Amino acid sequence: MKEKKRSGRNQTITLNDAEREKFRKELLLASKLKSAVPLNTIIHGDFYDSIEYIPDSSVDLIFLDPPYNLSKRFNNSSFNKTTEAKYTDWFRSWFKLLVPKLKDTGSVYTCGDWKTSISIYQVISDYLVVRNRITWEREKGRGAKKNFKNSHEDIWFTTKGNDYTFNVEDIKPKRKVIAPYRKNGKPKDWEENSEGNFRLTHPSNLWTDISIPFWSMPENTDHPTQKPEKLLAKLILASSSSGDVVFDPFSGSGTTAVVAKKLNRNFYAIELDEEYAMLSLKRLETADNDTSIQGYKDGVFWERNTLAIQKNRNKKP
Repeated sequence: MKEKKRSGRNQTITLNDAEREKFRKELLLASKLKSAVPLNTIIHGDFYDSIEYIPDSSVDLIFLDPPYNLSKRFNNSSFNKTTEAKYTDWFRSWFKLLVPKLKDTGSVYTCGDWKTSISIYQVISDYLVVRNRITWEREKGRGAKKNFKNSHEDIWFTTKGNDYTFNVEDIKPKRKVIAPYRKNGKPKDWEENSEGNFRLTHPSNLWTDISIPFWSMPENTDHPTQKPEKLLAKLILASSSSGDVVFDPFSGSGTTAVVAKKLNRNFYAIELDEEYAMLSLKRLETADNDTSIQGYKDGVFWERNTLAIQKNRNKKP
């Protein structure tokens, strides 16, 4: 495969021919499945060939990032835009096969844009309890002369029942206090130290602290719709516990599996494209020695750019 020319500071994760040869041998092929899939496995192949080998009632959390209703190429495969009705039917055809895999206490997060969210809600509300819709700022995007720039995406939060995991204390963001309030001369609900004034706040359904992976970030890959590790960390910490099982049937470059591993969760993942599946194995191998997640440090989700500011303040002049 012909390699792209990149600048010296580019940290995009890629594969060389030797790595492809190595990881290709390690892939579990959907076409060869005959029994239940072992935990912590990337399955290379079609969803419909793989799903029956994921044990029923075994999954605590499902993360879904399916193709949106846009014409887009994913390396050697592509998705073609269709009508809203056909997209809804396609979505339902595979979504209904996922529900039995979920434990009664399980949760599902489903990604979409402003158009596909219409189809998503029609389907998921037939099978699960809709809890919320998270909207997160996607700072990249193309401008338009006769419309507003699309700069957000949705994540639908659903559960199988009313008994489900939600670890609110694990996902409180740390933010700068703009107008610190004191009681009897002492900070009220915020911390004061040499680094500044900060407060842990309850997470809302509007996220403006997520950075899309780009070429200078060590988590970046060439996948066209890669989700940030920080985003997955929030969802996984919110709706699963250590040792739980996370499932991503549209795994892409493996972000869900990588973050699950870093946060001491187990995972199942399915990816149609061989290059992305092998790239996932490389990222999982790297995670053995590097469990860092951009924007998440010492058990705290920092507001965008805040952690970098703290690091600069701590540097000696």
